[in-house]
Amino acid sequence: MKRLVPALVLLLAGLHVAFAIDPLPFKDRAEEVRFQNLTRQLRCLVCQNQDLADSEADLAKDLRRQVFQMMQEGKTDDQIKQYLVSRYNDFVLYDPPLQAGTWLLWFGPFAFLALGAFVVLRILRKRTRQPLAAADNEDDW
Repeated sequence: MKRLVPALVLLLAGLHVAFAIDPLPFKDRAEEVRFQNLTRQLRCLVCQNQDLADSEADLAKDLRRQVFQMMQEGKTDDQIKQYLVSRYNDFVLYDPPLQAGTWLLWFGPFAFLALGAFVVLRILRKRTRQPLAAADNEDDW
């Protein structure tokens, strides 16, 4: 038991190293900020609800390395985004452009909200008119 406790402590103390993010050799702080901003504008294709910077999926790690490599080759942010869009479609962008194919994505939530409000108003109007109609029928009886 005396040997097991120190072994567990050492194991747990070194466990954080296994989950560390691979450091990338940036030239300066400006390049690191550019990389962080760019990876926050790109969506993880596996997680779908996380940006590329925060995802721990293997594909996200590969894409981060690829983005870094393209930055080292001198490509601009727009060129990097265009490459990823040509490979993975507009879904890779967190802010997809307004196009015919993305109208539902941009305006769908508002359309469903308007449809829901319309249905609720129709139901409320029917319910408020029913007691009045019942009262009118009693007078005729």
